[in-house]
Amino acid sequence: MGAMAWSGDDSADGFPDPHHDHGHCVASALQSAEAICVARGEKLTALRRQVLELVWGGHRPTGAYDILAAMQTQTGRKIAPPTVYRTLDFLRQQGLVHRIESLNAYVGCRAPGRPHDVQFMICRRCGTAVELDDRRIARSLEAVAAAAGFVIENRVVELSGRCARCVAPPDGSPGPA
Repeated sequence: MGAMAWSGDDSADGFPDPHHDHGHCVASALQSAEAICVARGEKLTALRRQVLELVWGGHRPTGAYDILAAMQTQTGRKIAPPTVYRTLDFLRQQGLVHRIESLNAYVGCRAPGRPHDVQFMICRRCGTAVELDDRRIARSLEAVAAAAGFVIENRVVELSGRCARCVAPPDGSPGPA
């Protein structure tokens, strides 16, 4: 499968270890974003950087209005919603964030700078979302669509359920098989 690593700190199931260095995730994402923008002749403005940092604030999808509220708290000034939406659109166009359609929320891209098919596993209990890039899933969807004469224009695959930690009983014993 193509689940990508969380800076070397993830568990075997692709979900970030609860004790991983999340600051490293954020720093790495910002560094990659800066390099990608420079290479494309784009600017990672202070506003874009701030929004990207807020999206990467956790491994949970973040809504635009949550980002807006956090920005207003950080700056102490009123910010118009279109400002946040335009910034998120820029970050999406650059492949730095993904939109999780079912939640109307955003997560940082774990493989920015390269085109890839994305699937998500979203834990309904803890809210963590894991990005996958599994070509087998993409090829299967392409084959089914082609057989039906259907042209795929947008691929959004979102699986919701519970991660291994949320399935496991609180006493730490193995969860149900």
